[in-house]
Amino acid sequence: MLIAQITDAHVAGEGKLFFGRFDTGAALARAVAALNALAPRPDIVLFTGDLADKGTPEEYAYIRRLLAPLEIPLAVVPGNHDRREAMRQSFADNPWLPADGFLHQVIDDYPLRLIGLDTLDEAEFSRGLVCAERLDWLDRQLAADMGRPTIVFMHHPPFLTGIGHMDPINCAGGAALEEVIARYPGVVRVLCGHVHRPVVLGWGGTIASIAPGVAHQLPLDLRAEAPSAFIFEPPAFDLHLWIPGQGLTSHRHLIGDFGPAISYSTNQPI
Repeated sequence: MLIAQITDAHVAGEGKLFFGRFDTGAALARAVAALNALAPRPDIVLFTGDLADKGTPEEYAYIRRLLAPLEIPLAVVPGNHDRREAMRQSFADNPWLPADGFLHQVIDDYPLRLIGLDTLDEAEFSRGLVCAERLDWLDRQLAADMGRPTIVFMHHPPFLTGIGHMDPINCAGGAALEEVIARYPGVVRVLCGHVHRPVVLGWGGTIASIAPGVAHQLPLDLRAEAPSAFIFEPPAFDLHLWIPGQGLTSHRHLIGDFGPAISYSTNQPI
């Protein structure tokens, strides 16, 4: 099984530029084209939040047009720039999104079980939240099939990254979430977005990772006083390959035209 993870598109309205500088809609279109061009194609794409920039119905209508060419099943969870009800209405035809409440989902259609966790806190613009209700829901879903390999995917990371201006707006309740995850050895990965940088760590008795954005990135600045900023490093998405008997192996795929691959003899090391 092959899983693609895209995140943090921040699509503004059609014809609008992010911070007046960058066409995030065009960036999402390029990500869709790159996903369709993969061979083999992923079995599913997980979009880990911040689809929109303001979360308006108009933005979601544009996002749906940009995603329409995607030839792979898509699952979505909200980020802090999304708005729950506008997103629900726009993706009403998605087979996994619930009709009410949090935009949690359980996808049992594949060898790996996929659990989407809604971390959006609409009372707090940037920071995420896993409250007692959400923790209880996740605990029940994991307990229902303890032995099955499972990925939990969400927007806000429930751990520190060392990026000073992002850690204060990570996921509140992360310590309690870690306790829940640690009780279930079947969780093979926790996938996050939000930080616009690739990050990997051991957490909750498993591996947690953050995928880079499909549009802009944040500069790598580990000073505590690092200012908020974005940078036009190459966009990318993550690919997670489930190998039975081994586990989950992850790769990073840069989006862009870097020229054709150059073949070489296997007798000549590079």
